[in-house]
Amino acid sequence: MPHPKLFTPIELGGITLPNRIVVSPMCQYSAREGRMTDWHLMHLGQYACSGAGLFVVEATGVTPEGRITHGCTGLYDDATEQAMARALAVYRGITRHPIGIQLAHAGRKASAHPPFAGGKPLGPAESPWQTVAPSPIPFGDGWPAPHELSVSEIKNLTGKFVEATARARRLGFEVVELHSAHGYLLHQFLSPLSNQRGDDYGRNRMKFPLEVAAAVREAWPKDRALGARISGSDWAEGGAGTHDAVAYARELERLGFDYVCVSSGALVPHARIPVSPGYQVPFAAQVKKETGIAVRAVGLIVRPEQAEEIVASGQADMVALARGFLDDPRWVWHAAERFGLPAEIPAPYARTRPDQWPGAQLIRPREAA
Repeated sequence: MPHPKLFTPIELGGITLPNRIVVSPMCQYSAREGRMTDWHLMHLGQYACSGAGLFVVEATGVTPEGRITHGCTGLYDDATEQAMARALAVYRGITRHPIGIQLAHAGRKASAHPPFAGGKPLGPAESPWQTVAPSPIPFGDGWPAPHELSVSEIKNLTGKFVEATARARRLGFEVVELHSAHGYLLHQFLSPLSNQRGDDYGRNRMKFPLEVAAAVREAWPKDRALGARISGSDWAEGGAGTHDAVAYARELERLGFDYVCVSSGALVPHARIPVSPGYQVPFAAQVKKETGIAVRAVGLIVRPEQAEEIVASGQADMVALARGFLDDPRWVWHAAERFGLPAEIPAPYARTRPDQWPGAQLIRPREAA
């Protein structure tokens, strides 16, 4: 059997991932006033020993108002930075692999309940806050109209992304990822469904996201890696599509970004998304075909063979998993076993290796997937 490309290194900027498997950033809605808690020690601690080439801390607000919910993490003051430093110290005690953080602003989708509590906007008695957006268009029925950002407010937010980037640098993250997808603020500027401004920020919808990208690139060391999660489709009539993703990726590449992760959807609640295994991979493949930037695919990538096919066929350079890792934090170990490779298992867990556990095939509850 040829050596699977999934388990080969890849260089991103000044760092090297030991394999092409990434733990996708996953919102946990378990922070307090933006500060990471013990839940985050457990949640990401298990991925620090997973063997994944990179794991990325969840979407992290660059301002308190940029958080999706009261329970979202932030990186906007000393208290949030100190809480994150505590968590990183734990992760660094487990892994030598790179660790990333996704910086975000939720825009008009902020001030909401977490999905497991309904995901609706906060009510008057639930300490809501004023949301902001490129245009005063609510996310959907029952959502408040956001405040339309002025030019000076836009410039100020660019500064907030830079400040959060400086904190991420001081904390020692190897990767910063800008969240430009899933209907959050940078994506809102990119889509004609949410950006209907009459000024330069409306006529050139990439203007604000690229101003943020350029400023973050300037603030982030070249010997680390810089990327962005982008949207391949709004899945709605009149919305942004794959050609927009390609154009945006080209500009990010021109600015010196090292990779993009191509996701889709979540800009409008009426989107019709044909969810199925690998449903977003064609968007990643198109971006890879038409640009020179490294591309990460994401979206219901579940089985090791599926992940290997995506990378080996050249549709993407890397894959990211979220639900797959929630279901099986040992996904990388099991994938390595599937391909006949030695799994990177921490010494205290070494007795779980198949060669040291003859009854593994009888005891494991299901086939690794």
